[in-house]
Amino acid sequence: MLTKVALIDPVAARGGSHHFYLFGQAKGLINHNIEVTLFTNSITKNPDIKNLNVYHYYKGIFDRKSNIIAGIFYLIGSIRSIFHAKFIGANICHYHLFHINILTVFDLFLSKLLGMKVVYTIHDVISNLEKNTQNKWLINFVLKFSDKILTHNHFSKQQIQDLFDYHDDDIGIIPHGNYIPFIKLEKNQEFSRQYLGISKNKKVLLFFGMIKRIKGLEILLSALEKVIKLHPDILLVIAGKTWEGNFKIYQEIIDKYNLNRFCIVRNKYIPSNDVNHYFAAADLVILPYKRISQSGVLMMAVSYQKAVLTSDLPPFKEVLSNDKTGFLFQSENIDSLANKIIQIFNEDELLKTVSEAGYELIDTAYNWNVIGEALKTQYLNL
Repeated sequence: MLTKVALIDPVAARGGSHHFYLFGQAKGLINHNIEVTLFTNSITKNPDIKNLNVYHYYKGIFDRKSNIIAGIFYLIGSIRSIFHAKFIGANICHYHLFHINILTVFDLFLSKLLGMKVVYTIHDVISNLEKNTQNKWLINFVLKFSDKILTHNHFSKQQIQDLFDYHDDDIGIIPHGNYIPFIKLEKNQEFSRQYLGISKNKKVLLFFGMIKRIKGLEILLSALEKVIKLHPDILLVIAGKTWEGNFKIYQEIIDKYNLNRFCIVRNKYIPSNDVNHYFAAADLVILPYKRISQSGVLMMAVSYQKAVLTSDLPPFKEVLSNDKTGFLFQSENIDSLANKIIQIFNEDELLKTVSEAGYELIDTAYNWNVIGEALKTQYLNL
C-alpha cells in the first residue's frame, strides 16, 4: 500500500529551529517516495520543497491571551488538519511531542477514529515525560494507544522504557538530522564580528540558545575565571533568552569573578537573520549541559562548521568522539571544562581538524536522506 503521511505540527517555526527539522524530515521522506503533507501554523513559511504541500490551519494559536480561546483555535486547526489528511488518503499521522495534554488526546482520538495510524516523535524526554509526573497517567494513555513511538537516541529510548515499562520493539530510534540544507554560512568571520560588535582579535566562545538551569551556564562562567588567567584574549558570547527566570544568578557569577570585560551578554531572543553571524563569529561552541535528551544546538553548531565542546552526557557521546569529531569534558566539573578549553586553544590546528571531521560526520550519518530512509522503514513496519 502506498504510504501517505500527514505531518501535523502546530509548533514549527514557533519552536526556534524546529521548522527546519520538519522540512528536513519531509524532504528525506519525499526522496524515498513517501507522499508528505505538512499541516502547521500560520507563522511558518512554505519552504517550497518539491512535492510537499503545506497547509496553515493552526491560525493565531499563539496570539491569544486566553488559554481557553487558544485551545479552541487549536482544536479548529486539528479538526481541519486531521479531516483533510483523511480526505487526501493519508494513512499515517505523524506528530512531534514537546508536551502532552488533553489536546494531544483529542488529536490521537480523532486520528484513530478516522482509521489512520499515529506516530509520535518525543523530542525532550526529560521535560516532556520525566518532569511531568502529575500527568503520568495521561502520558501513558497517549503512548500506549499510539502505533509507534520514536525518539532520537538510545539514551532517550532507555528513559522511556524505564518510565513506562515499554518493550524494546515498541520504540524506534531516528536521529536528529543536520541543518545544512536550511542555513546560510557566513564565511567572513571578521564581518560577522564587526556586525555583532566583537573584536576581531579575540578567541570567541559561544553559548547559544535558550538559557535553562539544566544547561549549566554557571559551570561555564566559573570555568571562564580559570581560563582567562592563561588566555586573557578569550571572550564568551552568551546569546539566548532566559527560560522561566532571570539572568541574575549568572550575572552574580560574572560580577563575582570580574568577568564583565570577558563576556558579551545578549539575553534575548536571537532573530533568525542574526544566527549565522553568531556562529560565524565563534571559534568554539560550548554546551556545558547537566542534563539533556538530545540537542538541536549541537546539530546547528556543527552544521555551521564549528567545533563543539560538550559535557560527556550519553546523548552527546552517541554523536561525538572526543578530540575527533568534537570535544568532551566531565559533566558539571569546572576544572575539567577549564582544562579542556585551555588544551584546545594551546593546540593551533585542533579546532580546524575537529570542526572538519564533525561536519563530515553530520553531513553523512545525519543527512536527511539517510534519516528519511530509516523513517520509511519504521512506517512500513507499522
